[in-house]
Amino acid sequence: MFPTKVKMLLQLRNTLWGCASLKAHCSRLVLGIETSCDDTGAAVMDETGKILGESLHSQKEVHLRTGGIIPTVAQQLHRENIERVVQEALERSHVAPSRLSAVATTVKPGLGLSLGIGLDFSRRFVRQHNKPFIPIHHMEAHALTVRMHLPVPFPFLVLLVSGGHSLLAVARGVDDFLLLGHSLDEAPGDTMDKVARRLSLIKHPQCSTLSGGQALELLAKDGDRSRFPFRTPMGQTYDCCFSFAGLRNQVNMAIMKKEAEEGIEQGTLLSCVKDIAAATQHTVACHLAKRTHRAIVFCKENGMLPSSNPILVLSGGVASNEYIRKTLSIITETTGLHLLCPPAKFCTDNGVMIAWNGVERLREGKGILPPNVDVCYEPKALLGVDMSAEVRAAAIRLPSVRIKIHN
Repeated sequence: MFPTKVKMLLQLRNTLWGCASLKAHCSRLVLGIETSCDDTGAAVMDETGKILGESLHSQKEVHLRTGGIIPTVAQQLHRENIERVVQEALERSHVAPSRLSAVATTVKPGLGLSLGIGLDFSRRFVRQHNKPFIPIHHMEAHALTVRMHLPVPFPFLVLLVSGGHSLLAVARGVDDFLLLGHSLDEAPGDTMDKVARRLSLIKHPQCSTLSGGQALELLAKDGDRSRFPFRTPMGQTYDCCFSFAGLRNQVNMAIMKKEAEEGIEQGTLLSCVKDIAAATQHTVACHLAKRTHRAIVFCKENGMLPSSNPILVLSGGVASNEYIRKTLSIITETTGLHLLCPPAKFCTDNGVMIAWNGVERLREGKGILPPNVDVCYEPKALLGVDMSAEVRAAAIRLPSVRIKIHN
């Protein structure tokens, strides 16, 4: 009897020690892969949300030199780096492919050529190692990232803003979204990047290594936005959709006028560059704020958010802009919502958010496919059920809210 008990205790001790030393050996593990635009990301995560290992290859420097993202260049850089990035994530997590419970990969929306690299690699990987595959909607991943850090219950309102997308939706579950509004032309990040290129901010001594949006935000801190009173887009359209192309045209006209006044050619820095940056950023922030305000009113009138402690989640690459965060906080304070944002490092594209989305789906058994199922990427894909027509029909007129932020 005694030797048997000792043997059992030793086995139990060894099992516990093994779990501790191998971190998540007793937990289900998900590999997340992200290649929707210009970042190649991978991460391994356990089902508690602990990041065991990650790797990210940014293409920012290459695209800064070319003046924007060229899809074929982005595709080639993904192709050259994806195997190394995934291998680094696995090595840093001390997890062999055999121990993975599933692989989650972005398949929509995004640049088709970039999505294809991540999907092709993932299909080969899951078939080689016989692992379940979880296709991920890029915007769903952004929406759920905050739940990796805070226990945010459903439902909540989410504003997703990035270089390629902008939308407002009610998140009712891991795969259950009601789309209230989306961009009709270009995304806010794209607009700010294009304005930065038109202003030649890469030639500014403070901005040579920054993305367009980062450069605009930096210079705007010392600018006077009142010098360029750009009109907020869609002022007479009472819905929650976005449009930024008209704003960019306003900015381009103002730049051309100032270039003529100062007698300089396109490509030379204007003396008022900080003021234009401040005015552009402020108008983008006000447009986002007004559409979000209308979404909040619509949700309240239709009982779509809890009466106690309703939440607005702000996520996506543009969510790291502090001025935009402060502008949205004015709206949430006015309407009684709580504004939550993921940490800035998780607002931009990364493998961690894809792994987390995979964890959430794995927990609930949703969208998990066998390794031999064929999956196609989708460059364009709405998130959830489109209710934008219902919002437009409500024609909600908003009370005036003063947006005043001191840099």
